Amino acid sequence: MKIETQNYNDVTVVELQGEFTAESAKAFQDTVTSVVASGAKGIVLDLSAVIFVDSICLEHLLWLRDYCNENNRQLKLAGVDENCSTIMHITRLSQQFDAYDELSEAVKSIV
Repeated sequence: MKIETQNYNDVTVVELQGEFTAESAKAFQDTVTSVVASGAKGIVLDLSAVIFVDSICLEHLLWLRDYCNENNRQLKLAGVDENCSTIMHITRLSQQFDAYDELSEAVKSIV
């Protein structure tokens, strides 16, 4: 999986591309930990280019949600495709996250 970050004022967008699996979990955790430490007010995970998620991905999303809450940071999801949305709905995780169709909407929602 490829991970890129972009800053928009106090918001950092973390763009994930490819398969989000156990093999990419460490890089994901290192990236978002660094973003939180940098003082960003919020994080938007752009999932529009993610083609596959596994259970490790779901665990890391929950970990990130808790980590952001502990550090007073907002977390939003953007570009969740139908497949990922279905998985999150079945596992009841969709209720745990603020998700937006468009990246710009997610960035603007962080106050």
